[in-house]
Order: sequence, then C-alpha cells, then structure tokens
Amino acid sequence: MAKARALDRRRRSVRNIRKITRTMELIATARFKKAMDRSVAARDYTKQLVKILENIASTGADVVHPLLDVRPTTRTAVLVLSGNRGLCGGYNSNIVRQSVAILGQWKSERVDADVAVSGKRGISALKFRGIDIDQRFTEFEDKPSFDAVMPIGRAYLDAYAAGKIDRLDVVYTRFHSIARQEAVTEMLLPLKAPETAGTATAGAVGGAGAPTQLASQEYDFYPSAESILEEILPASFLSRLFKCFLDAAVSEQVARMVAMKAASENAAGLIKNLSRRYNRARQSQITGEIMEILGGVEALKQ
Repeated sequence: MAKARALDRRRRSVRNIRKITRTMELIATARFKKAMDRSVAARDYTKQLVKILENIASTGADVVHPLLDVRPTTRTAVLVLSGNRGLCGGYNSNIVRQSVAILGQWKSERVDADVAVSGKRGISALKFRGIDIDQRFTEFEDKPSFDAVMPIGRAYLDAYAAGKIDRLDVVYTRFHSIARQEAVTEMLLPLKAPETAGTATAGAVGGAGAPTQLASQEYDFYPSAESILEEILPASFLSRLFKCFLDAAVSEQVARMVAMKAASENAAGLIKNLSRRYNRARQSQITGEIMEILGGVEALKQ
C-alpha cells in the first residue's frame, strides 16, 4: 500500500506541475502575439527608412557622414540581449554561446571590448565565465519601449562619433518565424552606406540598359539632401537597434511557449505512466487482501 500511496502523491505533484506549465504556455502565447505585432511594425518602419536613404543616395551626391566612417578596429563594443527569466529552452544558452564566441574572437585579435548585457540570465552566465561586464540592463521584458532603448543608442552614437569605439556588435536572437529563431551577431556601427542609383537599380525590370530615374527627378530636398541625411542616419541606427530588442523579446516568448508546451506534453505522458503503475500496484494490493480473507475463511472452516 505504501508504494501505491507514493505513486499517487507523485501523480498529484506532476498534475500540479502540468497546470503551471500549461498556464505559462498560454501566457507566453498571448505575449508572443503582442510582441510580434510590434516587431512587424518596427520592421516596416526600418524598411521605409532604408528606402529614403537609397532615394537620397540616388541623387548622385556624395554620402559622407561620421557614422559611415569605417576605421581600423582598436576598441569595440558588444551588446548582448538575453532574458531576465529562464524556462525558455535553449534561448539564453544560445545567446551566451554566441557572445562568448565573438568576445573570444576579439580577444584573440587583441581588441578591447566594452561589454553591455541586457537580461539577468546573460549577466549571471557571463559573470560566471569570468567576463567583465561594463553595463547591465535588467528593465527590458516582453515589451521593450523605444524611449528606454533610445538612451542606450544615443550613448553608442556619441561614443562612435567621439572615437571611443570603432565598432558596435549586437548579439541577439533574430526572429524569422515561429519555427525558426537564430542567435546572431549583427554589426550596427559603422552604418552601411546606402546604395547609389547605379547599384540600386542594377537588377531593375527592363535590364541593365533601361533608363533609371533619379530621386532628384521625383523629390525636392529642402534645405538639402545632405542635411536630411544628418537626421535620417541616426534615426536609422536607433530603429535597427530597437528592432534587435523587439526580435529578442519575440524570440524569447516563442522559446518559452515551445518549452512549456513540451513540458506539458511530457507531464501528460508521465501522468499516464504513473496512473498505469498505480493501478497495477493497487490491483496487487487488493488481490493480496482478498487472498488473506479467503485464507482466514478456510482456517475457520477447519
């Protein structure tokens, strides 16, 4: 009977755990849908900024800006975007593995790196590996706001313009679809120069010899294309950085949703197995009690 009771207690415990994992799965699903909507909106905004940059570049003017200046890398900055909580499969471990790889690469090239980490899990993991962390951010959850990301981006812009850093790498999980998220290292500084009219229209419909129409023939820039570029390039960087935070938030919720779903399914299988073992143990116990009763009856007959 003691074995049957132990199996029953364990079964009740697993059922309680399944309720928790199922609830966490539903919460992650709701948060994922909201975060995905914000990520898609930011993606469209970033694409429109890129189009504007290409239109300005197609005027034929030389695109010159400090954020486009490529310098030899002597000091770099690395921003790692992880989560504040666990129970999300390999999300945090993949980010930590990717960040350790890029930091090891810069260390082998003898390049100083300023490391900033967002998320308690990434902070504790990198600290455990003996990596010095210069900045820590723990306020970002599933709804990162642009107002919270903007000061971080402005600080990197100022540092790059002042020559304190020569490059900025962001380690985050890029969201492709529900079935695919990828831990990547993306260089955000220096910015990539916008394409000129010749390269932007090389694959246009009509062939290489088709006449191209410059943006200057469609738009009037006031006061000038260069002054507009001064405003759009920092905005483009900030939008790309914000997009990294949004992708990281979406990917974390997807990873948690998948992990909790797998945990709930495993709990259901374990409950089924425990119920089968409990029924067998209970049946053996009942059979033994019946045999004892029959033995007592036979003894009374004698």
